[in-house]
Amino acid sequence: MAAPIRIANISGFFGDRPSAAREMVDGGPIDVLTGDWLAELTMLILARMRARRPDGGFAGTFVAQMADVMSDVLERGIKVVSNAGGLDPIRCAAAVAEVADRLGLSPRIATVTGDDLMAVMGEHVAAGEQFGHLDTGEPLGDRIGRLVTSNAYFGGWGVAAALDAGADIVITGRITDAALVVGPAAWHHGWRRTDWDRLAGAVVAGHVIECGTQATGGNYSFFSELDQPIHLGFPWAEIAEDGSSVIGKHPGSGGEVSVGTVLSQLLYEIGTPRYHNPDVTARFDTIEIEDLGDDRVALNGTVGEPPPATLKVSAAFGGGFRNSVLIGLTGSDVDRKAELVRSQFWDACPWDPEDYDEVTTEILGRPVPGSNAGSICYLRIAVRDTDEDKVGRAWSNAYTSIALGSIPGFFGESPPGSASPYAVMWPTTIKRSRVAQIVTVAGTSFEVAPTPVEWSHRPEPLPGRGDAWGGGDTVMAPIGSIVGARSGDKAGNANLGVFVRKQEQYPWLEAFLTTERLVAMMPDLAPFRIERHVLPNLMAINFEVFGLLSAGVSSSLRPDPQAKGLSEYFRSIDVGVPSRWVS
Repeated sequence: MAAPIRIANISGFFGDRPSAAREMVDGGPIDVLTGDWLAELTMLILARMRARRPDGGFAGTFVAQMADVMSDVLERGIKVVSNAGGLDPIRCAAAVAEVADRLGLSPRIATVTGDDLMAVMGEHVAAGEQFGHLDTGEPLGDRIGRLVTSNAYFGGWGVAAALDAGADIVITGRITDAALVVGPAAWHHGWRRTDWDRLAGAVVAGHVIECGTQATGGNYSFFSELDQPIHLGFPWAEIAEDGSSVIGKHPGSGGEVSVGTVLSQLLYEIGTPRYHNPDVTARFDTIEIEDLGDDRVALNGTVGEPPPATLKVSAAFGGGFRNSVLIGLTGSDVDRKAELVRSQFWDACPWDPEDYDEVTTEILGRPVPGSNAGSICYLRIAVRDTDEDKVGRAWSNAYTSIALGSIPGFFGESPPGSASPYAVMWPTTIKRSRVAQIVTVAGTSFEVAPTPVEWSHRPEPLPGRGDAWGGGDTVMAPIGSIVGARSGDKAGNANLGVFVRKQEQYPWLEAFLTTERLVAMMPDLAPFRIERHVLPNLMAINFEVFGLLSAGVSSSLRPDPQAKGLSEYFRSIDVGVPSRWVS
């Protein structure tokens, strides 16, 4: 039986802390450096970069980090696995090879490709693929001609094969975030394709550390409890042969690893308790979580099931243009001022609101007397349309044209701006047999066969515990006084995961927080379909809100287009909280 493998994270997105690789190499023992550079929005950013210059399809920040630590990782035998290849893993690998040559080093660099479907989408359609939208089932149709990205999500077996072929550094395109951990763990322990429970455990560990410092106190509901919150340490996952793991961080680094921080990340951007990955379906309703102390949290007992018969594909096509304006509203009569500005704006605009694909008008914040800054809130008007002229300066200039004949205290937050292009996210699937995962090491390429999917018996989700709530006196208080939360985006949908940190509080949470109660607390969610999933073992409930983000982050007109703040909005709402838990 092999010893556990310690896999460290150095990036949660394209733009994360550039010193992370050095911190993790110097901070303590590790076996693998991994980093997640990609998100749905990142793929669009890389597509725009590549359109401006042919070599712009990968994350150059990864190359810079390799220049900093390559000598040390090679000397210590630390493997590196990253999806920073983005839309162009081959060029990314070449850039890393140039760095190595400059340093006088000779790492064995591998690439994992085949995920980019742009050049073959037409062939797949001709072969019968409809690329139906995951939520609506609507086929892609003639939108195929407007695609700017289309990438299948691979799992970890390509990474495992590259490491087995002797790679020191593995650079991939679009693989799932958790696959960055699954691949090295499967390689190190020699797991089989059907070791479902082991693979599921690695998926869970990968999901926890994939977003870097979000596992050590970043974006944490109870941030005021953290020690050293300014410079949070990055996490690592120590994965045992049976798939169980310990999440931790290097001694002396900032933040904390606790049940709360790990729970928060487990709930990030998930849907049903069956968390699908290309290699396995991980049952989040079976995870056992235990605080070991000293910034160590154990994750055990995860049940795995076969993965879906298809691979997820994240595609995006050009949707049109968007623009917005912010106009200050100061002091009293905010609603009346906002209505006058709105009416004057559209009177000055060459078009009417009905002429646009989408218009949103909302007041951001409410004045709080006591200071000039606190007395200001904002009227935000935002539009989307396929016609760039209707959304450009001719539209945003409308607010400057009314400036001297409008409300008292009128001012704009910024000058009128031009239209910004946006893309529409199109989550879909493709048959596994139609996609070839290619590993290239030292000039030799080979194909990694997809996992054969054999559906087995799937146990029912674990029962809830809401009926164990015995009642008691309550007091009005923000629900966040005892409840933590984490929210995020998946294409046009958002998730809101909520949790408590004491077992005795969970029956109350499950009994109290129904979908109906959520909508009563947050009435702006009423127009959307919402699914509720209970996770008693994690003392948590997850809500999926379908369509909240329109057609995805790039197209959303919400002030918070990735729904990151949805969780704190929820936690700020007063409800009847059991009085014995409120100090």
